[in-house]
Amino acid sequence: MLKAFPHLRPNDIVTAKTGHNGPDLVLSKVARKLVGVNFECKNQQRLATIYSWKKQSDKSAKGKLMSTVVMKMNSRKPLVVLDLDDFIKLIKE
Repeated sequence: MLKAFPHLRPNDIVTAKTGHNGPDLVLSKVARKLVGVNFECKNQQRLATIYSWKKQSDKSAKGKLMSTVVMKMNSRKPLVVLDLDDFIKLIKE
């Protein structure tokens, strides 16, 4: 995030400590205004299915389009999955 927004200082975006209630990336007031995103970060092996869907999207995008997965569970709102680099490009605009 600091590479994407070089005018922010390291204390503007801080990783939350384990057990902290709230977002996983704690943004300063300036960073919240600039980035405008709340981050909940996960690292789980059981996400393999989502990664296989993303790989399928990557293949069909052929490097010419932004590869994206739209997924939905019954009675829930749809979610979008895309590469973090692509996401950062979107929020920088």
